[in-house]
Amino acid sequence: MATVRIPSVLRKHTDGAAKVTADGATVGEVLQAVVAAHPGLEEQLFDGGAVRGFINVYVDDEDIRYVSGLDTPVGPDSEVAVMPAVAGGSGGSGGSGGSVGSGGSFDPRDGVDGVVGVVATA
Repeated sequence: MATVRIPSVLRKHTDGAAKVTADGATVGEVLQAVVAAHPGLEEQLFDGGAVRGFINVYVDDEDIRYVSGLDTPVGPDSEVAVMPAVAGGSGGSGGSGGSVGSGGSFDPRDGVDGVVGVVATA
């Protein structure tokens, strides 16, 4: 069974569980199994059968958007990380803000507990 990491903001739908397990040969099958076991996640993760735009999904640290989307293969020992999108910036003058895509450094494993590692660069 694959292990699915649930971010803190969605754990209210998994009875507080940070990790759940699910069977499936693809990300889509695994996420559908998770949703079947935790129905409250469906509207949080999916919009019309597609992963919502503000949800990022990684299989063994690979972003599924750059592999095969929901058809990305999942092995029995794979780890699937569900992550809310990250945005950020500077709130004041003279500060340097950073976000993913603006020179920041991002590791999907960092955000599982709701704290995402973003490093601003000048």
